[in-house]
Amino acid sequence: PLTGIDLIDCAKANALQGAEVAAQLCGYGPDIDSFQMALTQAGQDTGIKLDDLKDLVSDRYRLSLTKGLEIAPDSPSDL
Repeated sequence: PLTGIDLIDCAKANALQGAEVAAQLCGYGPDIDSFQMALTQAGQDTGIKLDDLKDLVSDRYRLSLTKGLEIAPDSPSDL
């Protein structure tokens, strides 16, 4: 199983797929509890507060996933 910054990097890369997939890909197999504890410890060791796997997903990326409505003029001359 990965530890430290390697674990954080792996978990971040797989955070959107969920804890089960991230634990598996980071070397923890089906042991999600050990994965979560190791991730929390890795965060503490590096000075990063990690309460949940979703903490690794950036706000900018989350915003790009939300659907919204774009309001704009029909043409540049209508500005």
